[in-house]
Amino acid sequence: MSGPTTGDAVGAPCWLNLSAHDLEAAQRFYGAVLGWTFRPGAFGDAYVVGERDGVPVAGIAALDAEPAGPVAWTVFFAVEDADAAVARIRERGGTVGVGPLAYPPRGRAALATDLEGALFGVWEGRLVSRWHVGERRAPAWVELHTRDAFDAAVFYGGVLGWADGSEGGTEVSYEHEGVVLRRGGEAVARLDSGPVESESSRPQLRPRWLVRFRVRDLAAAREAVPAYGGSVVPGGEWAGMRPPGGDDERRLVVRDPEGALFAVEAEEDEEDEEGGEE
Repeated sequence: MSGPTTGDAVGAPCWLNLSAHDLEAAQRFYGAVLGWTFRPGAFGDAYVVGERDGVPVAGIAALDAEPAGPVAWTVFFAVEDADAAVARIRERGGTVGVGPLAYPPRGRAALATDLEGALFGVWEGRLVSRWHVGERRAPAWVELHTRDAFDAAVFYGGVLGWADGSEGGTEVSYEHEGVVLRRGGEAVARLDSGPVESESSRPQLRPRWLVRFRVRDLAAAREAVPAYGGSVVPGGEWAGMRPPGGDDERRLVVRDPEGALFAVEAEEDEEDEEGGEE
């Protein structure tokens, strides 16, 4: 088997995926807003891979090809055994919605929700992308918005083997009233406590894993959002996204044309700190 596998990244975020009703419209929107190009994925005509400068960033699947999948961005975490991960999710009070399902020739996946209802996925098998969340030039960052980051860290730690002492494994630290997940010394995700409303009509206040995509020109991305059918969410920022001093000029929260929520942020200069460690 060529290429990296989840054994190289166990416990860390390893892939980003969107389910959408209109695959062509999604490609037009994300191509305009994020500057992506697209190529066919490994799972047939109903799946495409978005690339930036020729590097795979995320997948977009036609909703009919994703059983029971919501219109949403999903963060997948690498596991060595999808069946064992699903068992741990159930043991710890999470809900498994789909899978594990086989996606030949690459691997197996399952979708689940945590104790607060935040959606996430687990993936066992070959990795599509060779970049890692947390690298200085990584095209995306992920963070959990939840009621209690420390309780969430206990849940995910048990499911994904965080801080289990394994060589090359993930580590957890408690910083600024949140939890930072590190692998190889680099931050790869952040969990933030904050106000949540599980039944809220404002999706930015629901417990969720939020994906922050990086762009070179935030002003151009902001203009493209409404032009291609999306909308900017006013007041969509919360603690983990808000820079010191409340400056929001480098970030915005967006709904795509079908309502999937994500964030866009300006790329940092080389001398800037990693955005997830604020």
